[in-house]
Amino acid sequence: MTQLKCVLVLDGTLPGGVIANTAAILALSLGRRHPELVGEDLPDAEGRERAGITRLALPVLKATPEQLSTLRQTLHAETGLTVVEVTSATRTTRSYEEYAAHLAVTPETSLRYQGLALYGPSERVTGHTGSLPLLR
Repeated sequence: MTQLKCVLVLDGTLPGGVIANTAAILALSLGRRHPELVGEDLPDAEGRERAGITRLALPVLKATPEQLSTLRQTLHAETGLTVVEVTSATRTTRSYEEYAAHLAVTPETSLRYQGLALYGPSERVTGHTGSLPLLR
């Protein structure tokens, strides 16, 4: 059985609030694509249901804007990995439709990535992100 891994890679130069928001967007989007990542609801000691949380550790790594861009370029040719991205357009567009319109007319070389989520076979995810430090 293949060991699976999930990581978030975030632009460490962004303000803390933008980093937190980017991580939330990536996690929600990844959970939508892979609902099996979230465990079932669990009872607590009093018998109340507690919402399930992620089944996998979710390391949050730090990269420069250039590293994120290079990583995303590399991942375009990769198959078998789920890649979710958040670009800086999320801070200037006011709706999902505006974001979609922005992406439709913006060349890849003009996109600035705030973060990426990668999910797939552990050795492949680590191969792309193993040299990146934890975000602290």
